[in-house]
Amino acid sequence: MPPRHAIRDEDWDRIKDRLPGRAGARGAPARDNRRFIDAILWIAKTGAPWRDLPEYFGKWNTIWRRFDRWARKGIWHKLFGDFQDPDLEWLVLDSTVVRAHPHAAGARKSSGGQDAQSLGRSRGGFGTKVHVAVSGLLLPVVLLLSPGQQADVSHAKALLAGVPAGSEVKAVIADKGYDSKAVVEAIQAMGAEAVIPSLSTRKEQRDYDKDRYKDRNLVERFWQKVKQFRRVATRYEKTGRNFLAFVQVASLMVLLR
Repeated sequence: MPPRHAIRDEDWDRIKDRLPGRAGARGAPARDNRRFIDAILWIAKTGAPWRDLPEYFGKWNTIWRRFDRWARKGIWHKLFGDFQDPDLEWLVLDSTVVRAHPHAAGARKSSGGQDAQSLGRSRGGFGTKVHVAVSGLLLPVVLLLSPGQQADVSHAKALLAGVPAGSEVKAVIADKGYDSKAVVEAIQAMGAEAVIPSLSTRKEQRDYDKDRYKDRNLVERFWQKVKQFRRVATRYEKTGRNFLAFVQVASLMVLLR
């Protein structure tokens, strides 16, 4: 019997030829790519410990090591990028703080410390901040991590730089947390309009399209979708790399649908 949370047939048909280990690809063939993807979706959706992975999927440690290897090789990142649509009229920038479970602490010191693992303390507690650029079609375009205490504005230019080449963005929408001369200039250099309210402390308030600004709610709807994956709603992974991989998996499911 197919497990709950298994990938849909139509979604599998779209990704199967892009996976390592497929028939005809270089390297050793994978035993069962689809069952592996189903295992990752089960873990991502339930938030269960790896050791509780049902025997149906195989040995949990084998599945974890393969997931970790794909994260290190950038395979999850590539899959996320493969389904991007460069036809972007406008973007919404935002972030969310994800609380870290106690299991997320304790990464090896050689891995670079808390900042390297995108962990830090903010008003929301100890956790990670996920930064995103979402398209007007409610689809994720760029994903970044930072420690929870870092300001949104400090990652805005990196989000803009991650937009697929050839995109003709007409407007970038963001809240006051992104109000910065450097960010506005970076948006204008793209040939886009900055739809960002000015901070109340600014002497000169910048005009912005208030009607278009209402579309900021799209990014809130995106967070609602990906946080249905419990491995995204709470961080359990010790490494920022593997936590980002789960965010990419959840975002890939949004892109496929």
